[in-house]
Amino acid sequence: MSEPEFSARGVRIDRWPRSLTRAGEVRIEDGRLALLTSYGSEIDSAPVEKVRAGRPWFAKSDETVATVNGTRYRLTLHRDERGGEAGGGEAGGGEAEESGRFLAALKRAAKRR
Repeated sequence: MSEPEFSARGVRIDRWPRSLTRAGEVRIEDGRLALLTSYGSEIDSAPVEKVRAGRPWFAKSDETVATVNGTRYRLTLHRDERGGEAGGGEAGGGEAEESGRFLAALKRAAKRR
């Protein structure tokens, strides 16, 4: 089994209007995006070229919205060990980096296919 191109744990996954998990996992591996619960069971998955993702204007710096198989999910990606807000007045310290890494990894994986 190959190493995932992107993996983030401790991700809050919401399907409007309810939360599906507060400590889930987002994984991009072998050309597929998978959304997993904290127990490792699959919420949804699709080939990366079929996934639409972005950061809407109304979202916080650590949030992205992904449409997987026609279902919109709000993903809140934060660092595992960090509890509070990113410091100071600069919006989106480490959390913005994490969501940016996710979007970049999704884009790279889609181009490879």
